[in-house]
Amino acid sequence: MSGRELVVGCSGGVAAYKTAALVSQLVQSGAGVTVVMTAAARQFIGPATFAALTGRPVVEATFDEQHHPLGPHIELAERADLLCVAPATANVLAKAATGLADDLLSTLMLSFGGPILLAPAMNCEMWEKPAVQRNVAQLRTDGVHFVDPEEGWLSCRRRGVGRMAAPDKIAEAIHGLLHPPKVV
Repeated sequence: MSGRELVVGCSGGVAAYKTAALVSQLVQSGAGVTVVMTAAARQFIGPATFAALTGRPVVEATFDEQHHPLGPHIELAERADLLCVAPATANVLAKAATGLADDLLSTLMLSFGGPILLAPAMNCEMWEKPAVQRNVAQLRTDGVHFVDPEEGWLSCRRRGVGRMAAPDKIAEAIHGLLHPPKVV
């Protein structure tokens, strides 16, 4: 992963604690990582954690002319090789599927031309809703890649499908997208 530039979007789900482990693993593999956090993500994990892990400031504001005169959604999109959103909440999936851009992360997802990888995480009831599954299907049709949620113990104190995939599995998917196997 040496020399690769990645943007990791962190949205507002309890699985954000796993995103810290993912970011650490990506940095240790030699990638340059910039984290974009939504306001809801800050309810679960602090930006200081990601800044310490990446050695870079966390980007949160849609407008930041001092650090990103062209706009962070433009500058980050231009320099990154891949955009990963983990956790990708039902809200993020809905915004991405419909093209809604009302915060930095959703605007970045629209302006990014490279591979996008989503790692959904939510309550099992939410994951199974037809609206969420329609959004996932639309995003797959649009060429977005997924590391599907896993079955297990959820923060709502239930078992079911909805927990974010393990950081190792997400990192492996990122590696696979950036280094596809050669066809002989």
